[in-house]
Amino acid sequence: MTEPPASPVDRAFEVLRVTAGGTGMTLSEIARETGLAKSTALRLLAALERNDAVTRIGQRYRLGPLVHELDPIPVSPAYERIRRVLTPFLAHLFEATRATVHLATLHGDEVVYLNKLHGPRPIPSPSRIGGGLPAYCTGVGKAMLAFDEDAADRVAQGPLVEWTDTTLTSPDALAVELAEIRRRRRAIDRAELTPGLYCVAAPVFDDDDEEHAGRTRAVAALSASAADESALARLEPLVTRVAAAASRALAADA
Repeated sequence: MTEPPASPVDRAFEVLRVTAGGTGMTLSEIARETGLAKSTALRLLAALERNDAVTRIGQRYRLGPLVHELDPIPVSPAYERIRRVLTPFLAHLFEATRATVHLATLHGDEVVYLNKLHGPRPIPSPSRIGGGLPAYCTGVGKAMLAFDEDAADRVAQGPLVEWTDTTLTSPDALAVELAEIRRRRRAIDRAELTPGLYCVAAPVFDDDDEEHAGRTRAVAALSASAADESALARLEPLVTRVAAAASRALAADA
Protein backbone atom coordinates (compact mmCIF):
# COMPACT_ATOMS: atom_id res chain seq x y z
CA MET A 1 0.00 0.00 0.00
CA THR A 2 1.41 3.36 -1.03
CA GLU A 3 2.09 5.82 1.79
CA PRO A 4 0.09 9.03 1.43
CA PRO A 5 2.16 12.16 0.83
CA ALA A 6 3.20 14.06 3.93
CA SER A 7 0.65 16.66 4.95
CA PRO A 8 1.52 20.11 6.34
CA VAL A 9 0.72 18.73 9.80
CA ASP A 10 3.16 15.86 9.25
CA ARG A 11 5.87 18.30 8.18
CA ALA A 12 5.18 20.56 11.17
CA PHE A 13 5.60 17.61 13.53
CA GLU A 14 8.84 16.69 11.80
CA VAL A 15 10.12 20.23 12.37
CA LEU A 16 9.14 19.93 16.04
CA ARG A 17 10.91 16.57 16.41
CA VAL A 18 14.10 17.95 14.90
CA THR A 19 13.96 21.11 17.01
CA ALA A 20 13.44 19.03 20.17
CA GLY A 21 16.63 17.11 19.43
CA GLY A 22 18.92 20.13 19.81
CA THR A 23 19.58 22.95 22.22
CA GLY A 24 18.94 25.45 19.45
CA MET A 25 18.95 25.12 15.66
CA THR A 26 19.14 27.56 12.77
CA LEU A 27 16.72 27.57 9.84
CA SER A 28 19.40 26.00 7.61
CA GLU A 29 20.03 23.21 10.13
CA ILE A 30 16.33 22.46 10.49
CA ALA A 31 15.83 22.41 6.71
CA ARG A 32 18.80 20.08 6.28
CA GLU A 33 17.69 17.68 9.04
CA THR A 34 14.07 17.51 7.78
CA GLY A 35 14.87 17.53 4.06
CA LEU A 36 12.49 20.44 3.57
CA ALA A 37 13.11 23.48 1.41
CA LYS A 38 14.17 26.45 3.51
CA SER A 39 11.09 28.39 2.41
CA THR A 40 8.83 25.54 3.57
CA ALA A 41 10.69 25.15 6.86
CA LEU A 42 10.49 28.90 7.47
CA ARG A 43 6.74 28.93 6.82
CA LEU A 44 6.19 26.04 9.24
CA LEU A 45 8.43 27.62 11.88
CA ALA A 46 6.50 30.88 11.61
CA ALA A 47 3.22 29.01 12.23
CA LEU A 48 4.72 27.07 15.14
CA GLU A 49 6.14 30.28 16.62
CA ARG A 50 2.74 32.02 16.38
CA ASN A 51 1.31 29.15 18.43
CA ASP A 52 4.18 29.16 20.98
CA ALA A 53 5.32 25.67 19.96
CA VAL A 54 8.78 27.00 19.10
CA THR A 55 10.56 30.17 20.12
CA ARG A 56 13.26 32.04 18.24
CA ILE A 57 16.27 33.52 20.02
CA GLY A 58 18.46 35.40 17.58
CA GLN A 59 18.83 33.10 14.57
CA ARG A 60 18.11 29.87 16.47
CA TYR A 61 14.90 28.02 17.27
CA ARG A 62 14.09 25.85 20.27
CA LEU A 63 10.94 24.40 21.79
CA GLY A 64 8.55 27.08 23.04
CA PRO A 65 6.21 27.75 25.97
CA LEU A 66 3.41 25.53 24.62
CA VAL A 67 5.61 22.45 24.89
CA HIS A 68 6.52 23.32 28.48
CA GLU A 69 2.81 23.71 29.27
CA LEU A 70 2.08 20.27 27.82
CA ASP A 71 5.06 18.73 29.65
CA PRO A 72 5.59 21.01 32.65
CA ILE A 73 8.62 21.02 34.94
CA PRO A 74 7.87 18.55 37.74
CA VAL A 75 6.55 20.15 40.91
CA SER A 76 8.67 19.25 43.91
CA PRO A 77 8.68 20.23 47.60
CA ALA A 78 12.27 21.46 47.15
CA TYR A 79 11.27 23.85 44.35
CA GLU A 80 8.26 25.08 46.31
CA ARG A 81 10.41 25.72 49.39
CA ILE A 82 12.91 27.73 47.33
CA ARG A 83 10.09 29.76 45.78
CA ARG A 84 8.40 30.37 49.13
CA VAL A 85 11.50 31.43 51.04
CA LEU A 86 13.26 33.37 48.28
CA THR A 87 10.42 35.23 46.53
CA PRO A 88 10.45 38.01 49.19
CA PHE A 89 14.16 38.50 48.44
CA LEU A 90 13.37 38.64 44.73
CA ALA A 91 10.79 41.34 45.48
CA HIS A 92 13.38 43.23 47.54
CA LEU A 93 15.86 42.99 44.65
CA PHE A 94 13.25 44.38 42.26
CA GLU A 95 12.48 47.29 44.59
CA ALA A 96 16.21 48.04 44.93
CA THR A 97 17.01 47.86 41.22
CA ARG A 98 13.74 48.37 39.31
CA ALA A 99 15.24 45.90 36.83
CA THR A 100 13.78 42.67 35.50
CA VAL A 101 14.75 40.11 38.17
CA HIS A 102 14.72 36.32 38.20
CA LEU A 103 14.71 33.46 40.68
CA ALA A 104 15.87 30.18 39.14
CA THR A 105 17.06 26.69 39.97
CA LEU A 106 18.67 23.88 37.98
CA HIS A 107 16.65 21.11 36.38
CA GLY A 108 19.02 18.75 34.60
CA ASP A 109 21.26 20.88 32.39
CA GLU A 110 18.82 23.78 32.13
CA VAL A 111 17.73 26.56 34.42
CA VAL A 112 14.09 26.64 35.46
CA TYR A 113 12.63 30.03 36.30
CA LEU A 114 10.65 29.81 39.54
CA ASN A 115 9.70 33.49 39.58
CA LYS A 116 10.22 36.67 37.60
CA LEU A 117 9.36 40.30 38.33
CA HIS A 118 9.54 43.28 36.00
CA GLY A 119 8.27 46.79 35.57
CA PRO A 120 5.78 48.11 33.00
CA ARG A 121 8.47 48.19 30.27
CA PRO A 122 10.36 44.91 30.66
CA ILE A 123 13.46 44.14 28.60
CA PRO A 124 12.55 41.58 25.89
CA SER A 125 13.69 38.25 27.28
CA PRO A 126 13.06 34.56 26.49
CA SER A 127 12.71 33.68 30.20
CA ARG A 128 9.30 32.73 31.58
CA ILE A 129 8.10 31.33 34.89
CA GLY A 130 8.15 27.53 34.68
CA GLY A 131 10.19 27.58 31.47
CA GLY A 132 13.74 26.40 30.94
CA LEU A 133 16.81 27.80 29.16
CA PRO A 134 20.37 26.50 28.68
CA ALA A 135 22.38 26.90 31.88
CA TYR A 136 25.76 27.61 30.30
CA CYS A 137 24.72 30.87 28.62
CA THR A 138 22.54 32.47 31.31
CA GLY A 139 23.70 34.38 34.38
CA VAL A 140 21.63 32.32 36.80
CA GLY A 141 22.76 29.11 35.12
CA LYS A 142 26.46 29.90 35.32
CA ALA A 143 26.06 31.06 38.94
CA MET A 144 24.75 27.59 39.84
CA LEU A 145 27.02 25.54 37.56
CA ALA A 146 30.03 27.10 39.28
CA PHE A 147 28.91 25.43 42.51
CA ASP A 148 27.63 22.14 41.07
CA GLU A 149 30.52 20.08 39.72
CA ASP A 150 28.38 17.21 38.39
CA ALA A 151 26.08 19.54 36.44
CA ALA A 152 29.03 21.54 35.11
CA ASP A 153 30.71 18.34 33.86
CA ARG A 154 27.51 17.25 32.07
CA VAL A 155 27.07 20.63 30.42
CA ALA A 156 30.72 20.79 29.32
CA GLN A 157 30.24 17.54 27.40
CA GLY A 158 28.04 19.64 25.19
CA PRO A 159 26.91 20.63 22.71
CA LEU A 160 27.57 24.26 23.62
CA VAL A 161 25.52 26.01 20.96
CA GLU A 162 26.61 29.48 19.86
CA TRP A 163 23.50 31.57 20.45
CA THR A 164 25.28 34.91 20.01
CA ASP A 165 28.78 36.17 19.25
CA THR A 166 29.59 36.16 22.99
CA THR A 167 28.32 32.67 23.88
CA LEU A 168 30.96 30.47 25.51
CA THR A 169 31.21 27.41 23.24
CA SER A 170 34.49 25.94 24.51
CA PRO A 171 34.48 23.66 27.58
CA ASP A 172 37.83 25.15 28.59
CA ALA A 173 36.51 28.71 28.34
CA LEU A 174 33.44 27.71 30.36
CA ALA A 175 35.66 26.11 33.04
CA VAL A 176 37.71 29.31 33.33
CA GLU A 177 34.52 31.36 33.63
CA LEU A 178 33.09 29.09 36.34
CA ALA A 179 36.32 29.30 38.33
CA GLU A 180 36.08 33.11 38.21
CA ILE A 181 32.46 32.92 39.36
CA ARG A 182 33.47 30.77 42.34
CA ARG A 183 36.09 33.37 43.24
CA ARG A 184 33.86 36.44 42.88
CA ARG A 185 30.55 34.81 43.89
CA ARG A 186 28.72 36.36 40.97
CA ALA A 187 28.13 35.58 37.30
CA ILE A 188 27.77 37.87 34.29
CA ASP A 189 25.73 37.12 31.17
CA ARG A 190 27.26 39.27 28.43
CA ALA A 191 24.37 38.92 25.97
CA GLU A 192 25.33 35.25 25.61
CA LEU A 193 21.81 33.97 24.93
CA THR A 194 19.96 37.01 23.63
CA PRO A 195 21.54 39.98 21.82
CA GLY A 196 21.25 43.16 23.86
CA LEU A 197 20.30 41.38 27.11
CA TYR A 198 22.85 41.56 29.94
CA CYS A 199 22.57 40.12 33.41
CA VAL A 200 24.33 39.79 36.75
CA ALA A 201 23.48 36.81 38.94
CA ALA A 202 24.56 35.38 42.28
CA PRO A 203 24.20 31.87 43.74
CA VAL A 204 21.99 31.02 46.70
CA PHE A 205 23.07 28.26 49.08
CA ASP A 206 21.15 26.26 51.64
CA ASP A 207 23.97 27.04 54.10
CA ASP A 208 24.96 30.44 55.48
CA ASP A 209 28.53 29.42 56.34
CA GLU A 210 30.64 31.48 53.90
CA GLU A 211 33.63 29.13 54.05
CA HIS A 212 31.51 26.02 53.70
CA ALA A 213 29.41 27.51 50.90
CA GLY A 214 32.37 27.37 48.55
CA ARG A 215 32.12 23.57 48.67
CA THR A 216 28.32 23.39 48.72
CA ARG A 217 26.02 23.05 45.72
CA ALA A 218 24.08 26.20 44.89
CA VAL A 219 20.37 25.41 45.06
CA ALA A 220 19.16 28.58 43.34
CA ALA A 221 20.28 31.90 41.88
CA LEU A 222 18.98 35.45 41.76
CA SER A 223 19.63 37.86 38.89
CA ALA A 224 18.93 41.34 37.58
CA SER A 225 18.92 42.22 33.88
CA ALA A 226 19.84 45.30 31.88
CA ALA A 227 19.85 46.40 28.25
CA ASP A 228 23.25 48.06 28.72
CA GLU A 229 26.33 46.23 29.99
CA SER A 230 27.52 49.36 31.79
CA ALA A 231 24.51 49.08 34.15
CA LEU A 232 25.82 45.81 35.59
CA ALA A 233 28.37 47.59 37.79
CA ARG A 234 25.49 49.23 39.68
CA LEU A 235 23.48 46.01 39.89
CA GLU A 236 26.30 43.69 40.99
CA PRO A 237 26.61 44.69 44.68
CA LEU A 238 22.83 44.71 45.08
CA VAL A 239 22.42 41.24 43.59
CA THR A 240 25.26 39.69 45.60
CA ARG A 241 24.08 41.27 48.86
CA VAL A 242 20.47 40.09 48.41
CA ALA A 243 21.63 36.58 47.41
CA ALA A 244 23.77 36.34 50.57
CA ALA A 245 20.78 37.33 52.70
CA ALA A 246 18.63 34.81 50.82
CA SER A 247 21.16 32.06 51.62
CA ARG A 248 20.94 32.88 55.31
CA ALA A 249 17.15 32.78 55.20
CA LEU A 250 17.10 29.46 53.37
CA ALA A 251 19.56 27.95 55.86
CA ALA A 252 17.36 29.13 58.72
CA ASP A 253 14.28 27.52 57.15
CA ALA A 254 15.41 24.00 57.94
